[in-house]
Amino acid sequence: MAELTRREVENLAAVSEGGGLNLACRDLSGLDFAGIDLRGANLTSANLTGANLAGLNLSVNPQTEVPATCVRAVLKGVNLATAHLSRVSFAGANLEGANLEGAQLEEANLSLEGEDFVVLRGANLKGANLRGANLTGADLTGADLTGADLTHASLYNAQLADAQLTDVKGYEG
Repeated sequence: MAELTRREVENLAAVSEGGGLNLACRDLSGLDFAGIDLRGANLTSANLTGANLAGLNLSVNPQTEVPATCVRAVLKGVNLATAHLSRVSFAGANLEGANLEGAQLEEANLSLEGEDFVVLRGANLKGANLRGANLTGADLTGADLTGADLTHASLYNAQLADAQLTDVKGYEG
C-alpha cells in the first residue's frame, strides 16, 4: 500500500473537485480527514486504521451520482461519528471498534464480517443492507433501522434499546 499524507489527500481532492477521488489500496492510517470532501471516493481496500473521519461526507457524488465505496477497507478504530455515508458500500470492511454514532447510513451496504463491536448508536440506517452482518456486541441504541435488511445478521449481545425496527427484513426480535 502506498502511504499518503493529509496534504497529498487534500491536493488530490482539490484536483478531482468532488469527481470521485481514487484512494484504493492506499495507506491512510491515522490521518485526520476533517473538512476534506470525499464524496464518491473509491476507498476499496484502503487502510484507514485509526483515521479521524468524524463528520466526513462520503455520500453520493452529485456530479456522477456514484456513491463512495469502502469495500474491504480497513477501518479499525476509525471515528465516523455524524459522517454522511448514504449508499456507501462497506461490504467486507473491517470496522472493528469503529464509531459510527449518529452517522447517516441510509441505503448503505454494511454486510460486515468478523466481530466488529461497532458503535451505531443513534445512526440512521433506513433501508441499509445488513444481510449476514456480524453485529455481535454492536451498540444500536436509538438507531433507525426502518426498512433495513437484517437477514442472517448476527445480533448476539447487540444493544437495541429504543431502536426503530419498523419493516425490518429478517429480524425476529
